[in-house]
Amino acid sequence: MASVLEAQKMDEEWVIELKRLEDYSSTMVDRQVKKRSIYKVPPHVTNLNKNAYRPQVVSFGPYHHGEKHLMPMEEHKHRALFHFLKRTNMALQIIVDNLTKVVQDLKDSYDLLGDVWQLDTRRFLKLMVLDGCFMLEVLYYYTGTPLANPVNYAPNDLIFSAHGRLHVMPYIRRDMLLLENQLPMLVLTELVGAMDRENTQSWGAEEVVKTLIGRFTNTICPVIGECLHVLGTFRNGVLWSSPKEKREGPIALYDERQITLSAMELQDAGISFKIRKFGFPDEISFKDKVLCLPVLVVDDTTESMFLNLIAFERLHVGTGNGVTSYIFFMGAIINNVRDVRLLKSNGIIETAIGSEEVIVELFKSLSKGTKLEPGSNPDVAHTEIREYRRKPWNQFRANFIHAYHTSTQWNPWAYWSIIFAILLFTLTLVQTAYTISPYYRPNK
Repeated sequence: MASVLEAQKMDEEWVIELKRLEDYSSTMVDRQVKKRSIYKVPPHVTNLNKNAYRPQVVSFGPYHHGEKHLMPMEEHKHRALFHFLKRTNMALQIIVDNLTKVVQDLKDSYDLLGDVWQLDTRRFLKLMVLDGCFMLEVLYYYTGTPLANPVNYAPNDLIFSAHGRLHVMPYIRRDMLLLENQLPMLVLTELVGAMDRENTQSWGAEEVVKTLIGRFTNTICPVIGECLHVLGTFRNGVLWSSPKEKREGPIALYDERQITLSAMELQDAGISFKIRKFGFPDEISFKDKVLCLPVLVVDDTTESMFLNLIAFERLHVGTGNGVTSYIFFMGAIINNVRDVRLLKSNGIIETAIGSEEVIVELFKSLSKGTKLEPGSNPDVAHTEIREYRRKPWNQFRANFIHAYHTSTQWNPWAYWSIIFAILLFTLTLVQTAYTISPYYRPNK
């Protein structure tokens, strides 16, 4: 009897514990989905290219703060804070007080924020103020945005000068687009709202910050949708949208070994390439044997930029997969240097780095572990291309041209030889027809 009562008591305690865990889990999920937007990239992702996720010259936020190679920039941050306060005529205490009101929201923006920052609110606020003001100085100075009561930096300033624009700014811009190196948008909007009341009253602080980031990152398109930080704002500007509605249709499970869409194979099948003007990465389309692709400029920062955008889409639930699907598609059609040359000749790829081999390796690296999002534009284009290639004549044409290219190794005289062969074969048929026609149509 006692054992039965003990079992009932254990069951009741278990139900209570499960209920508590349910309430706790729902609260935690709600916080993570609604507030967290800045993540530590998991080791299984960073192991492929650790340097792509690490800042080179400046840290923003807590994740890389204090790293030895980034310490020289701390002095410049303090000088920028001095200029910021002098230009805006703001007291430092006012800034601290404004951010104190939202400090918990700022902390909640970070995933895996260590105890040293969670427990020491004063230190965390100091970091937000110092890094936030420096980031705003960078945005205002390098976008040429007029400022009230301007305070000029010295001509020989290492950061805010012509010298800094040429030699330092490209590295700062790169570091501002790293997922682990972000500041919550709330920091920037609170600072802008306090310092630029005239513009924020008519536009709103967030719109002012979006405009600054758009100019700074050369995303000339309007930024739509929720902006969580500089990287998220940049992504929205690149895609020119909030997450799009998926097209209706069956969800396919892909065998990656069957996805052979190299650019040269597509051309052999009779498909031509066209630049999509004002196109965005996820706006890939296929119609009337024409594959429309947006222009891609490849430079030294391309790999880091795309890897961090892919990591953000992977870790932040609900943000969409436009960039990831685009990289998957491009990785599929770029298999060798001939594919790169073909895309360059059509103006789809513009490069500021080395050889075609470098670009091939770049897309092999970028597309590792990526997937096509079912219903996305690249997915729809891929499906339509596969349907086109299944038609018997298109298969014959592609196989014939591919085999002939392989055997002739791109000898230009081979094209003339096949033309003469076809012409000779045609003349032979005509001659044969004239020879045998009297037997079937004798003169009366």
